[in-house]
Amino acid sequence: MTPPKAHDTVFERQRPSELAIEHALAGVRRSAFWLDDIAASRDRYETLSGTIDADLVIVGGGYTGLWSALRALEREPDARVVVLEAGRVAWAASGRNGGFCEASITHGDENGENRWPEEMDALRRIGEKNLDDIERTVERYGMKCDFERTGTLTVAVEPHQPEWIRDLVPGDAFLDSAAVQSQVASPTYLAGAWDKRSTALVHPAKLAAELARVVTELGGRIFEKSRVTGLENHGSGVLMRTAGGGVVRADHAILATNVFPSLLKRNRGMTVPVYDYVLMTEPLSDAQLASIGWSNRQGIADLANQFHYYRLSRDNRILFGGYDAVYYGGGTVRPSYEERPASFSTLASHLLTTFPQLAGIRFTNAWAGPIDTSTRFCAFFGKARAGRVAYASGFTGLGVGASRFAADVMLDLLLGEQTERTELRMVRERPLPFPPEPAASIGINLTRWSLDRADHREGRRNMLLRSLDALGLGFDS
Repeated sequence: MTPPKAHDTVFERQRPSELAIEHALAGVRRSAFWLDDIAASRDRYETLSGTIDADLVIVGGGYTGLWSALRALEREPDARVVVLEAGRVAWAASGRNGGFCEASITHGDENGENRWPEEMDALRRIGEKNLDDIERTVERYGMKCDFERTGTLTVAVEPHQPEWIRDLVPGDAFLDSAAVQSQVASPTYLAGAWDKRSTALVHPAKLAAELARVVTELGGRIFEKSRVTGLENHGSGVLMRTAGGGVVRADHAILATNVFPSLLKRNRGMTVPVYDYVLMTEPLSDAQLASIGWSNRQGIADLANQFHYYRLSRDNRILFGGYDAVYYGGGTVRPSYEERPASFSTLASHLLTTFPQLAGIRFTNAWAGPIDTSTRFCAFFGKARAGRVAYASGFTGLGVGASRFAADVMLDLLLGEQTERTELRMVRERPLPFPPEPAASIGINLTRWSLDRADHREGRRNMLLRSLDALGLGFDS
C-alpha cells in the first residue's frame, strides 16, 4: 500500500512574510502576562521560620495545593491548614497557563473513552459538577478572576477535519464554514462546533491569588519562599523541613508539586516536563475586534495533533499558545528552556495566518512553562506513608479545573472515605512510568515527530502511533 503523500498545512501554505513576523514580535517582553498583570496588587506571604503544628500541611501553592486547602477548610472550618510554597503563589503553571477551565477531568472524552469506557458517564457527570462547583465558589467568595462561562469553539482548519467534527457532535451542533465564521471570522475555518458549557475562561493568576485570599480568610496559613527539603514520618503523622530551617509537624500531608520532583521516590518517573509556549497580543482596537467578530468570547482550539488554543482576555488581548510541545533530554526544569525564539516565531506566524485582518498587530508578552505530563495524559492519585500522605500529579495541561477534583480525591483518601470519586478505576489505577534516559528522549521526540507527520498526512497515524494507541499510551489532543 502506498503511504499517503505529505502535504503542507494551512499554516505553511499561507505563511506571512518574515518581515511581518519580526514586526509582530519586536519589543516583546519575555514574561508571563498574567503574572505581570497582578504583580502590583498581589498579596505577599511570609517565609516559614521556626516550628509549627498543623492538622494538614500542603506542599505547593498552585491550583492543586490551594484548592486542597480551601476544600479542607470548607469541610472542617476549625482545621489547622498550612500551605508551603517554594516560590510565590502561582509563579509556575498556575500563573502561566491559558486560563481554560475545563469540565473534563480525563483530558477530553476520547482519552477517557479509550481508558475507562465503563466509567465515562460518571466521569462526565462528575467533571460537569466540578466545573459548576468552581463557578459557585467564585460567586460565593466574590473571587475577582475574570470568570466567563463561554465554552469552547472547536474549529477544523484542514480539509479532512470537518468530518471529524461531524463524527463528534450531533448534527444540529455542526457548524459549516459560514456558520463557524459568523462566530469568529478566520479564512482558515472550514467547520466547527461550539460546546457552550464545558469550558470557562479565567485570568489564571487572579484565580490563584483569589484562592489564596479565601484560604487565609478561612483561617489557613500560606508561607512563600519556603521550599520543602524533606518529608519524614513523625509519630502517627509527618514532619516537613524547609530550606530556611522551618519545620511543620502535621497529622496529614498533601503533595501538590506538579511538574517538580516529587518528595516520594515512587512518583519521580511518573511525569516528565513538556514545555508549552504562549504569546499575548496588545489589546485589540474596536475596529480590529469587529473585523474578527468573536462577540461570544469563546475559547478556541483546532483539531491538529499539534493544536493551537486561543482566547480573549478581559481587555481584548488574544492569547495564542500551543502547537510546539517540547521535551528536553533529562527531564529537568530549567529557566533556559523557556527561551525558544523558533517557537515564538512559529506562533506569531500562525496567528497572522489565522487572522490576516490583524496585520500589523504586535505581541506584548512571550513566555513558556513546563507541563507535568503523564503517560495517560490526565492526573493520577494515591496515598503513601501508611495513609499519612496523599498526592496528585500528571494533569498534562488540563489542571485548571481538574485540580479541584484532585483536591477532593486527596482529602477523601486521607480520611479513608469510600466515595464515588475514590471508587473510580481512573482514581485507583496508576499510569505506566516513563522509561529512563535516553529511552525517554528517544521515545518522546519520535512520538512528537510522528504526530507532526500525521498532521501532514490527513491525520493518518503511522505504525508507532498505532502501536501506542493499542498499548493505551496514544495521545490525542
